Amino acid sequence: MDVVARHLATIDRLRTRDLPAGGAGHHTVELETGHGPGPAADDLHALRESIAQRLAAHWGEAPPWGQLTLRLRLARGEDIPEPWATLCLRTDELDVWQAGTLWLAIGVADRDESDETRLLATVTRTAPP
Repeated sequence: MDVVARHLATIDRLRTRDLPAGGAGHHTVELETGHGPGPAADDLHALRESIAQRLAAHWGEAPPWGQLTLRLRLARGEDIPEPWATLCLRTDELDVWQAGTLWLAIGVADRDESDETRLLATVTRTAPP
């Protein structure tokens, strides 16, 4: 199984898991981890794009959602629901789809230069703000 197919299978399993009771609930998993900026981050961005293309074939085209506006809203003290508040601090953009009553997001967490770069997938009941 190729790496994209493996991550798509993980996302499918994530969509079928029970979300935590109470509130909106969400699950976020690391699909892949790179070490440091540069090529590792570039590889994860390319992998995210490949996964997004396959998901778009199933769920429809979804332009990437820039996270700067959410970061500015947080900085002004606005209450941004989870998982979107954390995702906007960790990623610069997300690919987001609505799948029935769930929302699916994938993005590369590469904003912290002192941390590893991570390809994330999130499933939640909470619509993006």
